[in-house]
Amino acid sequence: MGRTAGRDPEQTRAALLDAASRLVRERGISATLDDVARRAGVSKGGLLYHFASKHELLLALATDWLERFRVAVLAAVPPDDDAPGRLVRAYVRVSIDGALDAAATRDALVVIAHLSTVDAVTELARADAQRWQEDLRADGLPEDVLSLVLAAADGVSAQPVWGMEPAPEELTRLREHLLALTVVDR
Repeated sequence: MGRTAGRDPEQTRAALLDAASRLVRERGISATLDDVARRAGVSKGGLLYHFASKHELLLALATDWLERFRVAVLAAVPPDDDAPGRLVRAYVRVSIDGALDAAATRDALVVIAHLSTVDAVTELARADAQRWQEDLRADGLPEDVLSLVLAAADGVSAQPVWGMEPAPEELTRLREHLLALTVVDR
């Protein structure tokens, strides 16, 4: 499949990451660079221009997933919320609202599971988790509240991988309960 006319380098890069994501979900990390290039409608040389190796592509894919989540959380912080726990509340909203689309969540978790078999991705994810831990701990909530709220939000967002698909109203209630726990007296 040839290059799509008019696509700029960022669009090509995004198409390659999207193709890699779909192929990793379908075939695991055994998908080849040729497969990715073909799925994205890019020549292999075009792919290699953006990603010098399969390892680099997989690392970029993991980085993209982690950064998209971080950007979504930061965008979910209301500008007028200056109370302790504002980042945690945004994290809860994004995590639980994402779980409302069980199929997309399941697909994402499958990709993440495949990517986690790559040592460099595991190191990247560990560093990202450490960064989240530091950012969320600095958000001003008591440690026990923080631990409980994050465990619940992370747990419910992983349920679709095991076939559990809570009803939307159940997720909405859980989100509201968790958000209420993050409101502390100043």
